[in-house]
Amino acid sequence: MAAVASALMWLRVAVVGAGARPARAAGWVTLGAAVLSCGALEVALVRHDFGVRYVAENGGRDVPIYYTVTSLWAALDGSLLLWLLILAACAVLLGGRWAPADATRAWSCAVVGVVMVFFLALTYFAANPFAAVSPVPTDGPGPNPLLREHPAMGVHPPLLYAGYIALVVPFAYGVAALLTGDTGTVWTTVVRRWTLGAWALLTAGITLGAWWSYAVLGWGGYWAWDPVENASLMPWLAATALLHTLTAGRGTAALRIWNISLACAGFLLVLVGTFLTRSGAVASVHAFTASPLGPMLLGFLLLSVAAVLGLAVWRAGSSPGVRSSPLLSRESALLGNAVLLVVIIAIVLTGTLFPLLVEALQGARTTVGPGYFDRSVVPVALVLLLLMGLAPALRQGRSVRLDRLRTPALIGLGTTAVVGLVSRPGLSALLAFGLGAYVLAGLLRAATHPRGRRRAGWLLAHAGIAVVAIGVAASSAYTTSSERQLRLGETVRTAGVSARLVAVDSRQGRVRLDLSGQATGVSQPRLRYYAARDMTVSVPAIQSRPLHDVYATVLAVAADGSTATVRLAVNPMIALVWTGGVLTALGGLLAALSRPSSRRDPAVTRQRVSVGAA
Repeated sequence: MAAVASALMWLRVAVVGAGARPARAAGWVTLGAAVLSCGALEVALVRHDFGVRYVAENGGRDVPIYYTVTSLWAALDGSLLLWLLILAACAVLLGGRWAPADATRAWSCAVVGVVMVFFLALTYFAANPFAAVSPVPTDGPGPNPLLREHPAMGVHPPLLYAGYIALVVPFAYGVAALLTGDTGTVWTTVVRRWTLGAWALLTAGITLGAWWSYAVLGWGGYWAWDPVENASLMPWLAATALLHTLTAGRGTAALRIWNISLACAGFLLVLVGTFLTRSGAVASVHAFTASPLGPMLLGFLLLSVAAVLGLAVWRAGSSPGVRSSPLLSRESALLGNAVLLVVIIAIVLTGTLFPLLVEALQGARTTVGPGYFDRSVVPVALVLLLLMGLAPALRQGRSVRLDRLRTPALIGLGTTAVVGLVSRPGLSALLAFGLGAYVLAGLLRAATHPRGRRRAGWLLAHAGIAVVAIGVAASSAYTTSSERQLRLGETVRTAGVSARLVAVDSRQGRVRLDLSGQATGVSQPRLRYYAARDMTVSVPAIQSRPLHDVYATVLAVAADGSTATVRLAVNPMIALVWTGGVLTALGGLLAALSRPSSRRDPAVTRQRVSVGAA
């Protein structure tokens, strides 16, 4: 309750402008209360205090200490405490002495205060993890078994939450800009830095989540267009689009409306994802179970959208004229990328929410499969790659230098021709290979430029995205698999790899496979049964090599140990997906730590930039 009171004090001080010191004090008290709450729940988990409801539902004496600690965010109530801890930390950073101050910071603090009060009240009144249990059980079931099979679950949710919640600051500054009309240099600098930090964290979180899905779920893939996966992708796309418009608008002062809209959209999409994940509205391996939080989250989301739209209408028609740029200028290309990213957001949002709308209107359950997303998103993504390759040849306010595109274009065309002659990966994959090579060649050329060191962050991030595109194309086009029920001594084969069944342990659900051909060694996938939750998890055995992974999964084991159903897959170049994700996150972090270019448009540097008088 102390956290709720201190957050209310933060909000009051921010609104009435009572001074920076009381606001900072309220922020630190809120953060301290969040730290104490998380610490108390961790102590209860580690000490196996099953009199606490959250521990009784998610703790267990047989759970290793690492997964006992990570159980804090394994279920709804505990994950909200982590959410509040990060949100309070963001509030402290926003209101700190080191944060740049302008006319919008007080309003930004007020907006963050509203968000903080809502989630604190939500946790205290509707999702209190410290509720008592009677009678007290002697043991608990432990966390969801899927969250106990890979160490990435200790890092993936905190990174993802940190990226989500950090977007509240650009959102707050977007609302403040609609209230005050100020999007000056300080506004742009603060929003850019917070967005870059959130973007890097989201990139790392999404990459780790894909790796966890690949290594734990046993289906051999890493992205299934699951509703909760989509919920993490959409804020990332909005942040990516915002970074592009901030870069373009920083030089021309022409894209402030885009900047404000995307700054608000990022966190609104986070609220959409929060509703999907925590309301039980969608069925997903990543979602929490049904809870009473759904209506409250939906109400807060709708109120937030209504507030932003109302302020936007209030400001409509008062924006100053926009200075045009050449069609093939850097600004036009950046805006084009932002438009395409928004198109992808619209496609993903439509496919994600459509089943919910159908169920609400008709009472019938329906699904939107991966086919819709692949057919709709992939062509737009390929055009994005094309525009990305133009970036090194484009200059601020000037037309494209075609001579800078000659070598990258030849390398891209050559790659397309060679891959097309050697194999038949399909048109989309073929274009992805060619465009990926074209982008990497252009970035390599830009890196050798004298200014390349200053732009190392964005060069590395763009290179990472190109590497991911190549890895996705290769793993999608060339993956082969074979599934077969084997008796001892029999073999399953695919893509030059053979796996012979040599042993079956029906009690442990483990099988032993001897590999031969293009991969050698022993593979031991297993079925692990968790009696406390009456759940069986298929744990794959993955043998990673430079050019491919050998992925073995056991699907069923006969009770007498005579047979086992095994799926064997060879996934080419899958490591490029993880490598590209790491490069992209590191590039974003490097860009966040670097200073933005000092070049400014005179309209920005001479005076306060306004989105219009009310």
